[in-house]
Amino acid sequence: MHLFKTTKGIVLQRGGSFRFVDAEWDSLVAKDDLHEWLTCLDAGSYDDEAAAKAVTEHLLAPIGSQEIWACGVTYFNSQMARREESELAGGGDFYSRVYHAERPEIFFKSTAHRAAGHQQAVRIRADSSWDVPEPELTLVVSPSGKILGYTVGNDMSSRSIEGENPLYLPQAKTYEQSAGIGPGLLITTQALSPQTQIMLQIFRHDELVFSGKTLISAINRKFEELVAWLFRELDFPTGAYVMTGTGIVPSSEFTLEPGDRIEIEITGVGKLVQPVVRG
Repeated sequence: MHLFKTTKGIVLQRGGSFRFVDAEWDSLVAKDDLHEWLTCLDAGSYDDEAAAKAVTEHLLAPIGSQEIWACGVTYFNSQMARREESELAGGGDFYSRVYHAERPEIFFKSTAHRAAGHQQAVRIRADSSWDVPEPELTLVVSPSGKILGYTVGNDMSSRSIEGENPLYLPQAKTYEQSAGIGPGLLITTQALSPQTQIMLQIFRHDELVFSGKTLISAINRKFEELVAWLFRELDFPTGAYVMTGTGIVPSSEFTLEPGDRIEIEITGVGKLVQPVVRG
């Protein structure tokens, strides 16, 4: 089942049917038994045309007061790309070390007001010359650290700033409209298949200029491991979203431009479409 946040209220989709959910967002995603709670809702309340219309016409980013955190260098492709962009700054070896280390790279990505949803613009920095989207399976985690479901994440990144010096990572990763999530949350008690595919397409003037795909089986860390490290010394009263890293990295010859359209699709989770603007 999928959960959506709209200007008209919270909408639950089961199969091809929709219904409004009379609840507050933060209290919902704090429930360890969220899937069971949603399953027990009155089945006779589905087939609501207004709810379906809200999803197509009034969609918001599916986030309340949750923080978004991100994990880096969880794919081999990401390790190699990070080494390439930072070797001249003397940081190339850092990424090889963290790929194999017990402790993962985890960093703060965004608060809710800096996150853009489906059909909302993400931003490239005005002081950056090399910018890419990073398509990432994103975990929806309760305050107790339980994985409740998944959403599509776009971890926008300035590779020119991070490559200049690894210490500039916060500026390369965190700025206005630097995080994309949506369109909704897949709420499930089942683990995703290792064959779940992540696909990225970038269009410029409606022409495809980049495409790539990967499988979540290529991630070298377990999702529960990433969550456990994040929750070691942090509390999340309303839960958190955890981006799990990217395995699709455009070459150094490619950079985003204003007006581009980013499309990220994860099998069974959703498709997130976002235009690009410059700060």
